[in-house]
Amino acid sequence: MAAIAEGMVADLPLREEYINKELARRQHGYGRGPRMKIEKDKVEIVAGLRYGLTTGSPIVLFIANRDWPNWQEELNVSPMEKEVAPVTCPRPGHADLAGVTKYGLRDIRPIMERASARETAARVAVGAVARRFLEELGVAIHSHTVAIGRHHSKRSKGSPLDWRKVEASPVRCADAGVEGAMIEAIDEAMAGGDTLGGVFEVIAMGVPIGLGSHVSWDRRLDGRVAGAMMSINAVKGVEIGAGFALAGVKGSQGHDVIEPPALSVEGRELGEGQPKQSLPWRRATNRAGGVEGGMSNGEDIVVRAAVKPIATLANPLPSMDLGTGKAAKGHYERSDVCVVPAAGVIGEAMLAIVLADACLEKFGGDNLKETLTNYRSYLTSIS
Repeated sequence: MAAIAEGMVADLPLREEYINKELARRQHGYGRGPRMKIEKDKVEIVAGLRYGLTTGSPIVLFIANRDWPNWQEELNVSPMEKEVAPVTCPRPGHADLAGVTKYGLRDIRPIMERASARETAARVAVGAVARRFLEELGVAIHSHTVAIGRHHSKRSKGSPLDWRKVEASPVRCADAGVEGAMIEAIDEAMAGGDTLGGVFEVIAMGVPIGLGSHVSWDRRLDGRVAGAMMSINAVKGVEIGAGFALAGVKGSQGHDVIEPPALSVEGRELGEGQPKQSLPWRRATNRAGGVEGGMSNGEDIVVRAAVKPIATLANPLPSMDLGTGKAAKGHYERSDVCVVPAAGVIGEAMLAIVLADACLEKFGGDNLKETLTNYRSYLTSIS
C-alpha cells in the first residue's frame, strides 16, 4: 500500500526506522490474529526526502503487503479465465452488505478487502510523520487501554502514567491489577470463536493554546479530532475529556476553574531546547479534555474511543447468502480477537495528523526553521 503526506515543511529530520517503530507498535497487542505473524510492516520512503530531511514536496510512503502472493487469484487486477468462487455471505457488523449494495457488486471480496483495518498501517505511517513534526514543537502523544470487555482499569483519572509500563503490557494497560483479567477475557472469547471490544484513551501533552477555531463548525478542533477518531475501523463512540459524564452533573461541577498561577509554577515544559508555554493562569481540573469552544486551551488533550467487538467471528453470526437468498452463516477467513491495544496506537496517529495540521494552519512556514520561529514568537506573545 502507498500513502502520500502533503503539506509537511522542509528540513524536518525523518528516518524510516522512526516510522517502522510506530508500525511495529500497531502490530503488537494481545488478541491480534495470525496475519501479524505473516507480515512485519516496513516502510519505504519513496519521495519527499533528501539526505534524511523533508524537502517540502509530498512524502510518499510505501508498505509492502507480504501476504499478497497468497491472494493472486482472488485479487488479480487482470481478467482471468476462471474466477474464484465469489464471497456471498455478508458478516453482520461489517461493510459487506452495505458495500456490495452501494457499488452493485455480486462478490463481497472487493468490499471486505478495502474496508479491512489493514489500511490503518498507512495511517500510522503518515501519523508518524506528523508525530515527528510535533516533537519539534514539544508535543508528545501516548495512549493506553482503559477497558477490554467488562474489565476496566481502576487507575484514578489524573494520576501519572508510566508509559514504559504501558508499552510493556501485552494489552497496553496502565493498571497491572486488571491486566490478567483482560488477557483471560480475550482467551475466553477466542475459545468460543468470539471477539471483544473495549476503550482506549489518547493523551497529547504540550499542545499550545489556540489551535482550531470557534468561528466555523468545520474548523473546531474537537470536531476534527472526533471525526478522525470515529473514522478508525470499529470505533463507535468518542468522548473528549469527561465526555458523556458531563451530561449527568451540574454546570458548577462540569467545568475547569481558572486560577492564578502558583508562584512556584514556571510554565509547561514543551521539550528539550524548546520554549515554555508560560500562561498567567492554571486550571484546577481538565474536564474539558484540553478543548474549549473548538480551540485547544493549553491543557492536555484527552480523547477516549469505544471500540466494538470485531465483526469477523470464528463462530459466525446468522446471515444470508446473497446468491441463493437462503439463510447462511456470515463469512469467515481469519480475524483478530481483540484490537483495542492496537487501536490506541492508531488513535495516536490520527490525533497526531489532526494536531500537526492544526499547528501548520496556525503557525505556517515552508521550512521547519520558519515554523519554529513563528511558534516561539506566538508563545512569547501570550506569556
